[in-house]
Amino acid sequence: MHWIWWVFAFFMAGGFAKVVDTGSKALRTRHERKMARLEAERQERLELEAAHKLPEPVCGCRHHLAKHDKQGKCHEVTQAPTSWDADKKPVAYEPGQCTCQHYVGPQPLSQVYADPLTELN
Repeated sequence: MHWIWWVFAFFMAGGFAKVVDTGSKALRTRHERKMARLEAERQERLELEAAHKLPEPVCGCRHHLAKHDKQGKCHEVTQAPTSWDADKKPVAYEPGQCTCQHYVGPQPLSQVYADPLTELN
C-alpha cells in the first residue's frame, strides 16, 4: 500500500501535468496533420475537375463564340462608360457595340478534327 503514497505525492507535485501536456500536444499535432491532408485532397480534387473541364469558346473580349459571325466580328452589346467621378471611376454607362475585331478564342473540335488518312479494307 506504500505505492499509493508515492502516486499521491507524484500527483500533488504536478507529475501528471507533463503527461497531459504530451497527450494534448500529440492530439493537436494529429489534428493539424489530418486537416492538412484533407485540404490537400480537396485541392487535388479541384485540380482534377479543372483538368477535365473543356475549354469555353470565349474570345479575348470575354464573349462566347456564338456572339461572333463567320468572319469573327463580335455582335454583342456592351456597356461603355460615358462619365466618371473625381476618383476616375465610371458613373454612367451607355450601350454600345463590342469593339472586338476578330474571334481569337479556342476553336470547336468539329473545325479542328480531321479524319484519319488511312483506309480500312
